[in-house]
Amino acid sequence: MEGFIHSSSIMMHFSKLPDPRKARNQLDSLHDIISTSILAMLCGQDDYMGFSLWTQMNLDWLQSVNICKYGAPSHDTYERFFAFLNPHSFRTCFMQWTQSIAQAFGGDSIAIDGKTLCGSGNKTIDPIHMVSAFASEQSLVLGHLKCSGKGKELETIQSLLTILNIKGVFVTIDAAGCHKIVVEQICSQGGDYVIALKGNQGHLHAEAHNFFEQAQNVIPEEASCDYWRSEKCTRGRSEIREVWATEKLDWLPQRQIWKKLHSLICVKVQKKSQERNSCEIRYFISSLPANTERLAKEVRNHWSIENKLHWQLDVNFREDLSRVRKGNGAENLSIARRATLNLLQKDKTSKVSLRKRRFIASCRKDYLLDLVNAKEILHA
Repeated sequence: MEGFIHSSSIMMHFSKLPDPRKARNQLDSLHDIISTSILAMLCGQDDYMGFSLWTQMNLDWLQSVNICKYGAPSHDTYERFFAFLNPHSFRTCFMQWTQSIAQAFGGDSIAIDGKTLCGSGNKTIDPIHMVSAFASEQSLVLGHLKCSGKGKELETIQSLLTILNIKGVFVTIDAAGCHKIVVEQICSQGGDYVIALKGNQGHLHAEAHNFFEQAQNVIPEEASCDYWRSEKCTRGRSEIREVWATEKLDWLPQRQIWKKLHSLICVKVQKKSQERNSCEIRYFISSLPANTERLAKEVRNHWSIENKLHWQLDVNFREDLSRVRKGNGAENLSIARRATLNLLQKDKTSKVSLRKRRFIASCRKDYLLDLVNAKEILHA
């Protein structure tokens, strides 16, 4: 790869991609297609036609920095390229880049959860379901894998953990990952866990329910529980969050079969507003001590994957509205979206929303170059 993009960390990693096209079909280089796709997506374009139009509108500037010297690729070129590109190779480059920047930022909490790309399926094709690992404190996607469908995430979670460095890290997973083999894998890789309990672990869930139902009727000390409570009121809505946790598990029959099981946790959330009131109680297992304030933070950090990743992909990148289904296109575009989201989240100088950051990038080339860490070409 050549030009200013060569100095960009993300493009240095993507330069290792094998080109899926035959040599005679390579008028537009891999460098041109990948760099313009990411730049166009940073500027608010979410599909092949948008990539091509953005490249046409910015062709003079792109050619001044040694990109697209033969003209803008057509939308068909983008479509064919992403349809044939090997998603495993694309994902590997992405994960090498994200883990390199994650090390620079630090952080000690990873949330794992799945999301279905609703528009990637139809009557004859099942939609793609992606399982992502999200660094909660840094708001960065560390990696993701496609699984065979919603409700079939267990093997994918195991595979994703295998390719992540989780030593000294707290891993949070919803009930889809509540399995002994997942717990054993996290511990064997040097991590700790906070995992949600639901009916898929019937006896353990029932034991937790029975214990905390009684614990809530006495003072925490009498139930051998640590206790934490917070209350927030904003705009006519109130939320009371209570957390109980216990390390006294001698009574629990399953304590020996769950590796490093250190505490059981109950989280009760009561919400009140003019429209409605609600109360939700959830149970968790953890290898962490029964420090409820810290455990409450880890549980809340897990839901950042919904707010800072899944919501952003659907609202700002319109992922669920995408109708790309040809070849590997849907999976590869999902990787590109997550790479772009990481670039936007990595910018700690802007205090505006991601939608507005994309708008600024479309208007200001210096800010666009800052996002890909390549501003130095302005002075080259």
